Amino acid sequence: MSSSTFRGLNPTMLEIELRRVLRNKRTAIFTLIMPVVLFEVFGSSQGTSDKVGDGNVTAYILISMAVYGAMLAATAAGASVSLERAAGWSRQLRLTPLAPAAYITAKVLSALVISATSVAVVYLVGTTSKAQMPTSTWFQTALLAWVCSMVFAAFGLFMGYLLPSENVMQALGPGLALMSFAGGLFIPLSQYNDVFRAIAKVTPVYGVGELARYPLVHDGRLAGAIVNVVTWTLVFGIGAAMRFRRDTARV
Repeated sequence: MSSSTFRGLNPTMLEIELRRVLRNKRTAIFTLIMPVVLFEVFGSSQGTSDKVGDGNVTAYILISMAVYGAMLAATAAGASVSLERAAGWSRQLRLTPLAPAAYITAKVLSALVISATSVAVVYLVGTTSKAQMPTSTWFQTALLAWVCSMVFAAFGLFMGYLLPSENVMQALGPGLALMSFAGGLFIPLSQYNDVFRAIAKVTPVYGVGELARYPLVHDGRLAGAIVNVVTWTLVFGIGAAMRFRRDTARV
């Protein structure tokens, strides 16, 4: 891959992107609070004796809510591009040497910073709950929940180019909740029938949830989950790059 592929990517640009994301305090607060509230509602009522893998049900729910929080944060950060488009920023970028891959990478990296914060907050609350799992599993599941959220950073960016700025977050919020149910994040796949289980395995949420919970449950098809995460990341990333090229060509 030539150096021109990421032309224009530098620390200053990453800092600017991160500041732009953090400036939207309403979205930042929502992505930090919502997963914690859901965990308190559904996780706190579980007993410590309800075992799942190397831990208990509360730990299983904790991981799922951390994944959901990372999804929300990464998607919201990526989707912020819709506001930039409305302000004409995408067209201005056409006058710079910035490469599409560099722009997409900067957006994804800034989204990962926000999603890391969301995961950290959920896990911090989890330490005061009934969640039980080995110390190493706490770190492994948190790391996987965070890293795999890059799928939704790319997803948010792609959708930010497809939807108008005034509608993007209203559409993505409920959409992510539906995908979470469909992908087995909120309800274990074992409770689905064969048809819904097959559908779940092709949703973007499936791979992230399976990989994040694997260190706890030691169950699931890792190869399929990895393929799911990689495939959807590429689909959304390439789609976002194509939309970026199309937007910046309109000058």
